[in-house]
Amino acid sequence: MAVNGVKRAFRYRFYPSDAQAAELSRTFGCVRKVYNLALAARSEAWTRTERVNYNQTSAMLTAWKKTEELAFLNDVSSVPLQQTLRHLQTAFTHFFAKRAKYPRFKSRKKSRKSAEYTASGFRFRDGKLTLAKMTEPLDIVWSRPLPEGAKPSTVTVSQDAAGRWFVSMLCKDSSVKPLPATNSAVGIDVGLQNLLTLSTGEKVANPRHERRDRARLAKAQRKLSRKAPGEGANRRTARRKVAKIHARIADRRRDLLHKLTTRLVRDNQTLVIEDLTVRNMVKNRKLARAISDVAWAEFRSMLEYKAAWYGRDVVVVDRFFPSSKLCSHCGALQDKMPLHVRTWTCGCGTVHDRDVNAAHNLLAAGLAASVCGAGVRPQRSTPGGQSATKQKTPRREP
Repeated sequence: MAVNGVKRAFRYRFYPSDAQAAELSRTFGCVRKVYNLALAARSEAWTRTERVNYNQTSAMLTAWKKTEELAFLNDVSSVPLQQTLRHLQTAFTHFFAKRAKYPRFKSRKKSRKSAEYTASGFRFRDGKLTLAKMTEPLDIVWSRPLPEGAKPSTVTVSQDAAGRWFVSMLCKDSSVKPLPATNSAVGIDVGLQNLLTLSTGEKVANPRHERRDRARLAKAQRKLSRKAPGEGANRRTARRKVAKIHARIADRRRDLLHKLTTRLVRDNQTLVIEDLTVRNMVKNRKLARAISDVAWAEFRSMLEYKAAWYGRDVVVVDRFFPSSKLCSHCGALQDKMPLHVRTWTCGCGTVHDRDVNAAHNLLAAGLAASVCGAGVRPQRSTPGGQSATKQKTPRREP
């Protein structure tokens, strides 16, 4: 159930000076180094059936700073270094609880460049943010204002593969309140031909973001493949061009999903979706690219946390529910329903649009499950919503 005010991360782009960029780059490198050192120490202890906790790795960090080899760790703020140890502790907590795999070492080339600062590591005054070890505030593009009276509790600075710099501020947003309750409910069927099909009959076309830039992306990737291996300037430039195209695709996709999920949550009290195993579905080599482009998992994640914010219910129907093969008029179940069949006629004479029929069936199953609490197979409950299956103990994903 939603409560008044939530913690939200407000992300902005900024343009650092040369000195700030150099300082942040050093910090990213030190954060990665400390994380890998602590992971190596904990892994070595793990082989001896021993466990090392955060306090012990924090003591190790103090000792590392006193050595000649790692004295450079003193040149950056200690706050991000302590935070990366806390992140490692969280990763091990999830591993021991069997919610995640064993933590992996961070690669200099592939790992995300980021550093997290708590309140003691930055100063936010008069709308200006200054990080530790810096004398000048960051040149932030304020694309939207922070909530009135909000003060960041945590600041995360990052640089993506395209070379863009971002700062994310975690704030308490008191403007997020439950919306007035309504009686409206909608079934949502996701697909490839249409991004979404609603039980109301509305269809949201699939914009195919990746396909629009596929030629440009392929050309940039061919140029990158012809560059000599190593860390040469030409290869870095070519790699950044590829990353910029990927970033453009991801930005457009995310923008559309935010608009769609916000509209759906505002207009409906109950939203019924299907539990899809996207991780297994992308193993189909013929459909993997198309499935990745529609970002079903990201859509579900956005829908669930926005529903939790605004007091809406998300009901998740089991993945084995035959929504496409079931006649929403008479309840007859078809033996087969290949993907190429988009319309079909039931024995009762009803002509069905495959996707609209699936959305109707999902809505009916979700509403029935929300009343009786039963379903086809047990599965996890959704944050801020409920499952159209037998209920299990809810847990929040890491």
